[in-house]
Amino acid sequence: MAGIQKLCDRVASSTLLDDRRDAVRALKSLSKKYRLEVGIHAMEHLIHVLQTDRSDSEIIGYALDTLYNVISNDLEEEEQEENLPKQVDNLGSQFTEIFIKQQENVTLLLTLVEEFDFHVRWPGVKLLTSLLKQQGPQVQQIILVSPMGVSRLMDLLADSREVIRNDGVLLLQQLTKSNAAIQKIVAFENAFERLLDIITEEGNSDGGIVVEDCLLLLQNLLKNNNSNQNFFKEGSYIQRMKPWFEVGDDNCGWSAQKVTNLHLMLQLVRVLVSPTNPPGATSSCQKAMFHCGLLEQLCTILMATGVPADILTETINTVSEVIRGCQMNQDYFASVNAPSNPPRPAIVVLLMSMVNERQPFVLRCAVLYCFQCFLYKNQKGQGEIVSTLLPSTIDATGNSVSAGQLLCGGLFSTDSLSNWCAAVALAHALQENATLKEQLLRVQLATSIGNPPVSLLQQCTNILSQGDKIDRRGSKVQTRVGLLMLLCTWLSNCSIAVTHFLHNPANIPFLTGQIAENLGEEEQLVQGLCALLLGISIYYNDNSLENYRKEKLKQLIEKRIGRENFIEKLGFISKHELYSRAAQKPQPSFSSPDHMMFDHEFTKLVKELEGVISKAIYKSSEEDKKEEEVKKTLEQHDNIVTHYKKVIREQDQELEELKQRINTLTSQNEQLQATVTQQVSQIQQHKDQYNLLKVQLGKDTQHHNSHSDTFQMNGIQVEEVSKLKEELEEWKNKHELLQGQLREKDSVIEKLKSSQLEMGTTEQSSQTSKSGGLEHNNELQKELEMLRSQIQLQSAEISKLQIENQKLQVMNTTADPVFGDGGATAANNSELEGRLQQEIRELKSEVKALSEEKESLKQHLDSSSSTVAILQDEKSKLQQEVAESKKEQDDLLVLLADQDQKLSALKIKLKDLGVPVEDEDDIESGDQGDEDEEGDEEEQD
Repeated sequence: MAGIQKLCDRVASSTLLDDRRDAVRALKSLSKKYRLEVGIHAMEHLIHVLQTDRSDSEIIGYALDTLYNVISNDLEEEEQEENLPKQVDNLGSQFTEIFIKQQENVTLLLTLVEEFDFHVRWPGVKLLTSLLKQQGPQVQQIILVSPMGVSRLMDLLADSREVIRNDGVLLLQQLTKSNAAIQKIVAFENAFERLLDIITEEGNSDGGIVVEDCLLLLQNLLKNNNSNQNFFKEGSYIQRMKPWFEVGDDNCGWSAQKVTNLHLMLQLVRVLVSPTNPPGATSSCQKAMFHCGLLEQLCTILMATGVPADILTETINTVSEVIRGCQMNQDYFASVNAPSNPPRPAIVVLLMSMVNERQPFVLRCAVLYCFQCFLYKNQKGQGEIVSTLLPSTIDATGNSVSAGQLLCGGLFSTDSLSNWCAAVALAHALQENATLKEQLLRVQLATSIGNPPVSLLQQCTNILSQGDKIDRRGSKVQTRVGLLMLLCTWLSNCSIAVTHFLHNPANIPFLTGQIAENLGEEEQLVQGLCALLLGISIYYNDNSLENYRKEKLKQLIEKRIGRENFIEKLGFISKHELYSRAAQKPQPSFSSPDHMMFDHEFTKLVKELEGVISKAIYKSSEEDKKEEEVKKTLEQHDNIVTHYKKVIREQDQELEELKQRINTLTSQNEQLQATVTQQVSQIQQHKDQYNLLKVQLGKDTQHHNSHSDTFQMNGIQVEEVSKLKEELEEWKNKHELLQGQLREKDSVIEKLKSSQLEMGTTEQSSQTSKSGGLEHNNELQKELEMLRSQIQLQSAEISKLQIENQKLQVMNTTADPVFGDGGATAANNSELEGRLQQEIRELKSEVKALSEEKESLKQHLDSSSSTVAILQDEKSKLQQEVAESKKEQDDLLVLLADQDQKLSALKIKLKDLGVPVEDEDDIESGDQGDEDEEGDEEEQD
């Protein structure tokens, strides 16, 4: 004690850092054994060290380790002593309260956790984790209000040192417990991505305890947090869960860690599709699991061999919730076959396990839950199950076992648990489906050889009435409770089933006898269910059987049981402890087979019917009559409403047909109106033409009164036609001349091209050819302009000819009525018209030919213009080369001039020196003169 105080004094008063560091190290070594003393005396000094000595990582590490030893309750087993007082457990929370009383201490710790130094960061993480374990909500609140508090801790997942990363996962586990706000922040700080990456790196389900810690953290983030669940789904993280469930063919020898990991992975899937989640969120997750193949992977595990029993049970529960209420997933599950020979549906294989008393209890409960989820809001699946019981669909050969046969076998076996499971499963096949309740009345059972078949309803009531006479394994009450739940579900909201039930005269006496007896606590549940079944028989009674009308049954209750006693027995159901447990959640979870009494869906039915049956029992006959009258009037009103609805539908159909007919008629009317307007316009045009012709005929009769005048007119036309032919011949000749000129130009262009290829030998020859090319280019341009002008003239002449041709046609049309006046000349006129029309056709064809030739001439012109452009480009290139050669010549001349000056200066110097050089210079100059003359001659050549 005194030593600890001395060490604390050294920490507080020593000026040397080494002394303080040694004192803190000594306190650390004493902190595990003398936890209370160190915590009382040293905590304040250690916090002061964290505040003042942050520059020295070693002393900070010792201080953090000491605080961790004081606050943490996780003492190592070898250091624990048996005689430690019980108050030790509370020391951690008391010291934690002292530490977090000043919020700045937690903020300081968050700052230290940001340090990269291993000796600071790791003990800081452990200390913060211990604080959260001791006083979770208070520390969570401090971290939540601290600036970037949660974000700082998220960086631990990215630490490259696995020890810190793994302890960071444990810290976040404690931080996210039962705090939705922190869960959302952690999720939006990209926690899902990082955790899934760690799980993948560690080997998925084959990984170690790190995978387990990551899965626990994911559960914290997703469980009961709709926002995070939606974020997980929208981020496509469901698809990344599929590799977790990839198991091989050899499933023997799974390690305990792998079983734990896979168990947590399955629980994580169930968190996303839990029935307690909002329906929309659950449905979207179910669809995502189907589309990414996760459901298929789970069904593979379901049908695999060698899978441990607890994993198989949890997989069945997971598949149940993935398919619950989702038609697409339910249809897929119905199509899954077990890998047997011959292959059997997975549902049949599971039902075989459910009715087999040698299977584990939890596995049978899981199969029942799976069957219930398969049928939940699935009328198609309900119909398929019931159809296997109907006479027309039963397999006569008996080669394959159907789901219906297994349910019947379980319903009538000597194992009470199989009876209960089969009864509840069959009740779910009838849930909220009146059609199937009526169809199930047709099911006939062969009880023994030689006896007539008995209906399924009759057999259920027979077993119910026999009670304890049959020797069964398990609870005596369980079978009767299961059968009563089945009968209550079957008869509710089905008057025909009620009539069939009442038709057996032994049923009502049995029920009243059971209700009236004073039995023990176990039998009270049976009495309550019998009261419920009798109440359903009254409430849904259509009074079709005279002896069992509503009023008579009420009188029977009044005489045999008493109304108050009946209502009291009816209340036994909802007051039972097992009833309240079953009403909490859909999954059947029972601690032992004896507690397996109520089904979740049946508890809903009891809530719905308990009140209405109580009212129905107390109603008088007059009220019943009034109620029946009201029902009749309501039925009549409903019939009237349905009749009028039918009439309205028919009228709607007629209206639609009439609208379609109106649309077709309006479209036809519009088309007819359009044709009428066209015809009117045509008639108007014909009228105008007729009036013009009348005017022209009047003029023609004035100018051409005689037969000879008509011949003169024809003669004029013949002369004009001959003139046109002559002009056409002239144009043809001109066209041929133009084509010949074009050919000449083409040959010239070809020669130019060939000459240009020979140009590149010398500069002089290139200059001469270039000048020639330029001349040819100019000539070509002139000739092209002449050709264009000639073509324009030609096109003008062609247009004139076309106009004259049209005039001739008009004259022909006007001349027709004049020719018609003379009977003798009619034949001649028709011959002339035929000739004229033929000549006109010929003229048109010639004009067309001329226009085609014109187009070809244009093409020739375009090609020649392109060659001219090419020549111009080559000309510009040659000009550039000439300029460059001139520049080089000028440079050479400058150099020669410089050399001459130097030579002359040298000659003067030699002369001054007395060297005789005049003769040699003269000889050289003479030789050079000769060479220059020869060069000039060559240039002239």
